[in-house]
Amino acid sequence: MNTTKWAIDAAHSELHFKVRHLLVSNVTGQFKNFTASVETNGDDITTAKVHFSADVDSISTNNEQRDAHLKNTDFFDSPNHLQITFEGEKLEKSGLDEYKLHGTLTMRGVSKPVTLNVEFGGIVQDPWGLTRSGFSVTGKINRKDYGVSFSMVSETGGLLLGEEVTISANVEFVKQPELQPA
Repeated sequence: MNTTKWAIDAAHSELHFKVRHLLVSNVTGQFKNFTASVETNGDDITTAKVHFSADVDSISTNNEQRDAHLKNTDFFDSPNHLQITFEGEKLEKSGLDEYKLHGTLTMRGVSKPVTLNVEFGGIVQDPWGLTRSGFSVTGKINRKDYGVSFSMVSETGGLLLGEEVTISANVEFVKQPELQPA
């Protein structure tokens, strides 16, 4: 079976995260610049190989001072680690349109296996004749597993920042035309 390549449609995709602040609320952010591609055998998404990369300097939490702090060595260390990457190797069916995506997340030079929840939105042909697929992806990681160990304690003894980070992505891919041998 032929390998089908899918390229991300960045105009119809987003990547967000959230983390507890003072353990009473969540601070959310996003990466504005990221790329992703998927390779499948035909249109069989269970054969998906996922390649993802986010530009750390594109982080945005709607607060420039916090964004600058997140880019320094306390957090993402963007001068030394420009990208966060994910390589997905196995997509396992877990429900009607639900899957578990197993792969490796690399952040700050640390690579760890992770499993993400995937909801498959389907495959459609758009009005311009392009074939598109859509997915919602969620998961949780512990930031300390990746060397993001910044901690402060409030005056009342509570942590300022939670360790668990929730990841949420809504992504749309466009099937790429097959290249014909010359």
